[in-house]
Amino acid sequence: GDNVVFLANHQSEADPQVFSVLLETIGLNDEAADVVYVAGHKVTTDALAIPFSMGRNLLCIHSKKHLDADPETKPVKQRQNLAAMSEMLGMLKEGGASLWVAPSGGRDRRDVETGEVPIAKFDRKTIDMFRLMGVKSKKKTHFYPLAMVSYDLCPPPDFVEAGVGEERNVRFCPIGINCGEEVPNVGGAEGREKFTQHAFEDADRLYHETLKAIEENLDKK
Repeated sequence: GDNVVFLANHQSEADPQVFSVLLETIGLNDEAADVVYVAGHKVTTDALAIPFSMGRNLLCIHSKKHLDADPETKPVKQRQNLAAMSEMLGMLKEGGASLWVAPSGGRDRRDVETGEVPIAKFDRKTIDMFRLMGVKSKKKTHFYPLAMVSYDLCPPPDFVEAGVGEERNVRFCPIGINCGEEVPNVGGAEGREKFTQHAFEDADRLYHETLKAIEENLDKK
């Protein structure tokens, strides 16, 4: 009856499928089917993203960076966001909800100078919003850092593009997920910053651990 929110980095449109498939490999089939993914609008409008979205439970919210891209559609997008938030709160009030969210508001991008892919910083206001909804639900809500390794599966462009139709490619590659310990729930203004920092640092550590494990596994083969 408790709620669970996974605070994840985000690397490709395939992430909902990646999370689901890998949960199924360890026998969590029912749990995998019940996860709801908080996603951006591109998952239902971009030709490459749409197939990855099929068969997954999605709640679409327009991220802040895309709300202002087209001033004419901003009011419509804001209404859609309010409707999605209302639906989400209803799920949390019912209890037993499992949500996947990327607090960075977008995908991790490659550092063009080093070629490495660091995870994007978590947005404190986004995490604050989910924590507030957990409180409003009056159901115990747990927050877990989650590392996703799926960048090479479908790499995003190196720079953010507001529209759809990005030039993309899909590859056969290793993928991985790594879930950490529950983030301690501390209050107050200072506590909010610490909560976000704790969640990000745990996800970042888990991410590098997973990259290393994948590399070691490939070396053995």
